[in-house]
Amino acid sequence: MKPNDFSDSRVLVTGGAGFIGSALVWALNRRGCENIVVCDILGTDEKWRNLTPLRFADYLEADALLPKLQSGALGKFHLILHLGACSSTTERDASYLVRNNYGFTKDLCAWALANQTRFVYASSAATYGDGSAGMSDAGSQLEKLQPLNMYGYSKHLFDLHAQRAGFLNRIVGLKYFNVFGPNENHKGDMRSLVHKSFAQVQNENVIRLFKSYRKDFRDGEQKRDFLYVKDAVAMTLHLAATRKAGGLFNIGSGRARTWIDLADSVFAALDRKPRIKFIEMPQAIRDKYQYFTEADISRLRAAGYKNKVTSLEDAVADYIRHYLVPGKSLEVGVG
Repeated sequence: MKPNDFSDSRVLVTGGAGFIGSALVWALNRRGCENIVVCDILGTDEKWRNLTPLRFADYLEADALLPKLQSGALGKFHLILHLGACSSTTERDASYLVRNNYGFTKDLCAWALANQTRFVYASSAATYGDGSAGMSDAGSQLEKLQPLNMYGYSKHLFDLHAQRAGFLNRIVGLKYFNVFGPNENHKGDMRSLVHKSFAQVQNENVIRLFKSYRKDFRDGEQKRDFLYVKDAVAMTLHLAATRKAGGLFNIGSGRARTWIDLADSVFAALDRKPRIKFIEMPQAIRDKYQYFTEADISRLRAAGYKNKVTSLEDAVADYIRHYLVPGKSLEVGVG
């Protein structure tokens, strides 16, 4: 595998109908790879639509994956991109999250290591909690991290397991920050604020942002590291193809921006005058809310990733004008 040529690779993508997963299938197609097995749980939502413009060899539901792998029915893979997970930060069923996000990942990784298959999995920036223990992906502070929700903790459990078992340096864990872009339509409340704001501006010409409940942050000036999905998948495939890369990597822009910056970018992309309304944050999430996230991407850069990160303004404009306004998803042959 080379960062821009996967034409000779056989790849398994779990969560491949989802947001980042389907974007990875799109990016693989653009790099010459169609020998892809997509695994997901299609259920009753509309994420199946993400797959229709993409090219892949086979699809199977998640409950069939491990039995088929372990029996040898699926054969060998050069690469597993494990994006399959429950990504809801408000999910309250801790047992479900442990089974789905931790146990499944353990079993899939064990198979990959036993079969000399490159294993790249999605961790999350949610593992950093409130950021008081830092947001370093070096791994030295891993034991000190305290996620603010069960989703983050379910991801953190596998990071800890891989480190304690001594194989973290043989795999790649990706701590995705605030990723947004095409193919997230099905995500409901977990959609990015860009997607939600687009609808608000179209319907009411206003964007609603949460008030701040900390004196050191004014309303709308809470900061996040926003990353366009096209950059996220380019970073992911670079690390997948870089055999020397191992351990945890932050996947972000490296620059924190305010929610007001994001809102202004949406208005600009739609050629509208900014109009922002600040609303109360639900009580249930106030003590679990991250006020500042910023990815240190120095390890990613040290692993040879040289691409320039798309600016927030350019990314929002591309997303809105080329995907949300015309109602399109990522398509092979279309940038």
